[in-house]
Amino acid sequence: MYTCAECADLACRNEEPPEIPENCPMHDKEFYRQLVSEYKKEENISFFQESSRVEKEGYCIWPRAKEITEFCSKMNYMKIGVVFCSGLKREAAVFTNILRNSGLDPISVVCKNGGISKEILGLKESDKINPQDFEAACNPIGQALLLNKEKCEFNVVIGLCVGHDSLFFKYSHAPVTVLVAKDRVLAHNTAGALYCHNSYYKNKLG
Repeated sequence: MYTCAECADLACRNEEPPEIPENCPMHDKEFYRQLVSEYKKEENISFFQESSRVEKEGYCIWPRAKEITEFCSKMNYMKIGVVFCSGLKREAAVFTNILRNSGLDPISVVCKNGGISKEILGLKESDKINPQDFEAACNPIGQALLLNKEKCEFNVVIGLCVGHDSLFFKYSHAPVTVLVAKDRVLAHNTAGALYCHNSYYKNKLG
């Protein structure tokens, strides 16, 4: 069982680590030897190299939105899919404008596309945010299939619900990155709960 999150050594940061923890995956040298060949595959190598160049060039300089536009430009991607929560429509509009101003072609699809009733997908009144009212279900599979239909080359997620984002990743043909991870309580600053885990949020996170 790997426990990298609790590791105090981080032997992986050294080319020749003096010591490797007992349960460190780095003991399996053959695994990493084969892994390098996976990165060197034609469909992976430029993707990895350009993302590393964006990391270096924009390190502590560019916000994530800028990193995304730079990566797309380096990869010569033009059709960029943007899937977003209806609650972040304003943010999605700003981002698609940024993409357009960067010479890219954004194609955006909202989560509620199709207006499918939650009841059709097996949810009950008690499962609704506002029982007795019509509530359109989030439709992440529809978002993915619509962007696949448009032959988007790279997709960006803005605030899809937990689990719905997973379904989008599953059905998207194009690679996916996340611009905004939804957190309604913390203004989408998901790391805030971790920073406050031992203080304000101690009794809320378990």
